[in-house]
Amino acid sequence: MNAIFLILIIAAFGLTIWAQFRVKGTFNKYAEVPNMRGMSGYDAARHMLDSNGLHDVPIEPIAGVLTDHYDPVNRVVRLSEPVYYGTSISAVSVACHEIGHAIQHKVHYPMLAIRHRIFPVVNFASGIAPLLLLAGFVFQSFNLIGIGVLFFSVAVAFQLITLPVEFNASNRARDVMVAEGYVTHEEERSVGKVLNAAALTYVAAALLSVLELARYLFLLFGNRD
Repeated sequence: MNAIFLILIIAAFGLTIWAQFRVKGTFNKYAEVPNMRGMSGYDAARHMLDSNGLHDVPIEPIAGVLTDHYDPVNRVVRLSEPVYYGTSISAVSVACHEIGHAIQHKVHYPMLAIRHRIFPVVNFASGIAPLLLLAGFVFQSFNLIGIGVLFFSVAVAFQLITLPVEFNASNRARDVMVAEGYVTHEEERSVGKVLNAAALTYVAAALLSVLELARYLFLLFGNRD
């Protein structure tokens, strides 16, 4: 059974690496394809914010590639420079996805609210779980392993909660982009490829975390038996 878990975890890890290459490759591919309206990522993001009554949410450019995110604490959208200034399919897709999170925040999307509430706990749990698990296995302490697994479970729960949050933000983005004419119906398929590639990274990461948790649980209860 340990061998099976090991194979599954290696496969999931491989999927995670592949997903990261996939999102970068897809982003780079459609970063070379200008959208027909010539909108920049900033233009699309600003229009989507304003049309949803979020006039007070600023948009800031930041360094890096695929560093785009919505900061719910300061209520600001930060777009990487290729997205902020770019007029490609990738630029407007990623920009509108981040606005999807801002809209979720405004309407109190339940899964986003839960993710925000448990984030401080997850930060602590993610840091201490590996130490507890390592100490537990080294000293053969089932209590330490059990506590480590409990903390690790919190991090896994966060990964799983992230999935609907990301998919919902992408769905909001795609619907608005087509309905309000940011992209044409012909471009919608390309937009979907960019957003789906990004979502795949979250799916792969969640799968890897679930398999790791399952392995820890098996080791914990298997050893007790």
